[in-house]
Amino acid sequence: MPAEGMSAKAELLAALRASRDEVLTIVHAVPPDRLEEGRYESGWNGRQILAHLASIEWTYPRLIDIAREAPAAEAAPTELAGGAPPTRSMRGGNAAYNERQVAKRAHLPAADLLAEFERNRAATIAAVEAAPEDLFTRSIRSAGGVTGPLAAVFNQVAVLHVLGHARDIARAGAG
Repeated sequence: MPAEGMSAKAELLAALRASRDEVLTIVHAVPPDRLEEGRYESGWNGRQILAHLASIEWTYPRLIDIAREAPAAEAAPTELAGGAPPTRSMRGGNAAYNERQVAKRAHLPAADLLAEFERNRAATIAAVEAAPEDLFTRSIRSAGGVTGPLAAVFNQVAVLHVLGHARDIARAGAG
């Protein structure tokens, strides 16, 4: 994952900041009434997708906790031979978790959801900044099933997954 001369952690921090900025740009460009239109994943409209983004963002620092339980990178071949990388599970599975979290936020306007996303992304960035560099090479499995080195899992779920949904919101706004 790291670009030449850049650590996995530094590259991840840059991607987290850039994806945060892209989410904010996209959501601010969509009129609030347009967020109520469209149907996407799980039948959600744009505001519900934003609720999903706000609700999952707080979970990302937990990936670092999972990595702390993982063997160091040099121990990875033994760990892989002996079983799966460390993980956490979601009560009721991924779809049930998402539905519960979006339902909890059904009454919130888009501005509140965006503020929650921003607060949680700031906490995610702070957690990555505080984590030791060596954790980002440890193999983990996210609660959603993404497996690989922490930096790659983080990129998949906290950057690419979030940007995919933000682009769904942009398409909803383009109507």
